[in-house]
Amino acid sequence: MKFTFSDLTLPVSLPKSGSLVLPVLAERTLTPAGTDLDGKTGGMLTRAMAANKFSGKTDELLTVVAPGGVDLNHIVLVGLGKPDQITDLTLQDAGGAIVAALGKNADEVTVVVDELGGGMAPATVAAEIAFGAQLRSYRFDKYRTKEKPEAKPSLQAITLLTSDAEGAASVYAAREAVADGVFLTRDVISEPANILYPRTLADRCVELGSLGVEVQVLDQDQMASLGMGALLGVAMGSVKEPYLVVMKYDGAPDAEDKRPVAFVGKGVTFDTGGISIKPAGGMEDMKWDMGGAGVVLGLMKALAGRKAKVNAVGIVGLVENMPSGSAQRPGDIVTSMSGQTIEVLNTDAEGRLVLADALWFTQDTFKPRAMVNLATLTGAIIVALGTEHAGLFSNDDALSEQLTAAGRKVGEKLWRMPMNDAYDKAINSDAADVKNIAGSRDAGSIIGAQFLQRFVNNVPWAHLDIAGVTWSKKDTGTIPKGATSFGVRLLDRYVADVYES
Repeated sequence: MKFTFSDLTLPVSLPKSGSLVLPVLAERTLTPAGTDLDGKTGGMLTRAMAANKFSGKTDELLTVVAPGGVDLNHIVLVGLGKPDQITDLTLQDAGGAIVAALGKNADEVTVVVDELGGGMAPATVAAEIAFGAQLRSYRFDKYRTKEKPEAKPSLQAITLLTSDAEGAASVYAAREAVADGVFLTRDVISEPANILYPRTLADRCVELGSLGVEVQVLDQDQMASLGMGALLGVAMGSVKEPYLVVMKYDGAPDAEDKRPVAFVGKGVTFDTGGISIKPAGGMEDMKWDMGGAGVVLGLMKALAGRKAKVNAVGIVGLVENMPSGSAQRPGDIVTSMSGQTIEVLNTDAEGRLVLADALWFTQDTFKPRAMVNLATLTGAIIVALGTEHAGLFSNDDALSEQLTAAGRKVGEKLWRMPMNDAYDKAINSDAADVKNIAGSRDAGSIIGAQFLQRFVNNVPWAHLDIAGVTWSKKDTGTIPKGATSFGVRLLDRYVADVYES
């Protein structure tokens, strides 16, 4: 979709086609442009708001058929609420609502963004509305060959009229780079496992080289030479070879502290559970068990695309977990890169085995300032938190607070869960250094986090269990049904706030 920012002058020159969108504040308060247009139409907008009990509250939207004599299809009123309560998220949701309402009913839309009050710069207001519209416009439709024309979006272009068009375009450029990262994450998570498997996902990582990201792909032999028995054990049952991919972005080469911040993703491109096989019902969803790796890939594209002033490294462990005659068995003992031995009691608790070696490799190789891993690790986190929050586990209070604050700003909410020695004792093994499950269903998400913590070597670390937030079964705000990309915007904001401020 094309976004254009043009200068706003009063009285507003109505576009010759398409639909016009006007913001409305609380208590049916029209902006100056809206007031001008209402006068030209004999108070039509005021009457329409009253007749439809539209008050201008946040999330309200009213579509009015354009009056005769005007070369427009619709006039759409979007509620923004009280001026002093308008946030970036309010504006992004408004942009998303515009696309949801007009995506199939208009070819082009003009959005009037004049003074809203509340102190937010007009350039920022316009850019955030455009950002929200861009995020909501995403569709994964590459495999639909017989879709009816009327079911396809027709909206191709949005023009935003603002008093600071040049400033808005500048602000939006950085937002657009983040949207590109979000879309990449949604793409790879949405792909079926016959198309996206360890090698092809590694190839998508290699494409970031065009943005200046240094990419290294470690194959099975190289991982074996490093002693990554935990990760390789998961891959034993599949004909698809595993890979570990390192994406290195040096955006702050002159920084006093050149150590990178590290992001590590679980990339199980399909998870049958292995020998501890899952029930058939719902197994198709396991194509997105590589969601953590998808987020790291999208994040690295966003950071490089907007030229973030940070040194960052993204590491993804890519495997397929399949049952076969060569598959890992319950009761097997493997040796991780750290030297710790692991008793594998359940082959469906495989993501933690992949991350064990990926985390150890990351801290040992890069000595990062902080390390954040993402994984669709446990169904137990969905039982605990549903689909409203991701689970946050950490050995560092400051890092936890930074991530939580960043998530709150972008609408990707985290909830910190407990960790302590009492939980850790539950994974002590009689046969090895550690076992990959506790043996009961108690505190399943916490047990997974305690396992991971044994491989971070005291680096400031956080584990985000995103099992409940990686896929949405309904349209919401700026997120169409399907892959959410939860984590890309959160971690981009974390980087901006902590390393670029």
